[in-house]
Amino acid sequence: MVSMYDKTLIIDILDQIIDAIETVQERCTFAKCEDDFAHTKEGQEKLDSICMKLIAVGESLKNIDHITDKTLLVKYPQVEWRKIKGIRDFISHHYFDLDAEVIFSICQDHIEDLLITLKIMKTDLQ
Repeated sequence: MVSMYDKTLIIDILDQIIDAIETVQERCTFAKCEDDFAHTKEGQEKLDSICMKLIAVGESLKNIDHITDKTLLVKYPQVEWRKIKGIRDFISHHYFDLDAEVIFSICQDHIEDLLITLKIMKTDLQ
């Protein structure tokens, strides 16, 4: 059975996610290590704003899964979608247990690959 969903809606959501990730990347540029987030007022404000964007990304990915009946994200196994959606849940429900090192690692090691995959997904849908 072929799953039918509104590709225009998915592309709009992907655009929002891509914008959010590009904002995260921009806000991460000042940090050379996780301590840059933890030990300055500016760093803590950046960390808070990055976390809000990551929550929005995770929630939007859950929404895409719902709309597509879990048929779209699985086509791109190079991304650990479950972990990304899990980060959303962790930040939302355990914010005070959040380690700046985790967010720094996401920004440094994972976000660029996610962005590339999302752009490929958008192109594939057009």
